[in-house]
Amino acid sequence: MANAKPPTPAELEILHVLSEKGPCTVRQVLEELQGSKSSGYTTVLKLMQIMYEKGLVKRDERMRSHVYSAVHKIEDTQRRLLDDLLNRAFSGSTRDLVIHALEGKKASDEELAEIQKYIRQMKAKKKS
Repeated sequence: MANAKPPTPAELEILHVLSEKGPCTVRQVLEELQGSKSSGYTTVLKLMQIMYEKGLVKRDERMRSHVYSAVHKIEDTQRRLLDDLLNRAFSGSTRDLVIHALEGKKASDEELAEIQKYIRQMKAKKKS
């Protein structure tokens, strides 16, 4: 899937639902999305059919209502999107990406503590 088209923002929302809820019918995905946006059944169905064609989801056709599930974990999809952004927008510079991310959105104290903890762990791994 490395050469596949990346998911659109709407497709990412669906992938998040499938990640949180597991395999779902179109109706179940629609019910989860109702709180965040006003999509209709046919819109969600079309999106999920496109996602199937793109290889983002798989479809179990044994039941009357098809059941969709994500092909990859959401973390893997996020990692691929981030790697693409890192290479295209920041010329591969992790430092620039992190600085821009922290400048662009105010991180909470908890988030900053977690980031610092992760940096310490990364440094410890390099030393060993």
